[in-house]
Amino acid sequence: MKVVYEAGNVIDAHLVRHALEHAGIPAFVRGEALLGAIGELPVFGMIAVCVPTVCWPDAQAVLRVLPIAMASPGSSEMAAEVGVPSVVAL
Repeated sequence: MKVVYEAGNVIDAHLVRHALEHAGIPAFVRGEALLGAIGELPVFGMIAVCVPTVCWPDAQAVLRVLPIAMASPGSSEMAAEVGVPSVVAL
């Protein structure tokens, strides 16, 4: 399994996972079960969407067309206006 997306929260991770699965790419949200142990504290780098290594190039292509994949440090103002998280696909 290879990380294709690091999410800021579980909702973003599942949105990406659903988009990948809709495209026929198996995906797994890593780190979701760990969130209950830390409560409401903000953590980064703990939640990630993983795909099989052979599916990684196809997953990258799917992420490129998602609005979240377009978010970057320079476009965070635009992303905030349309409600897109500023997390960038890996």
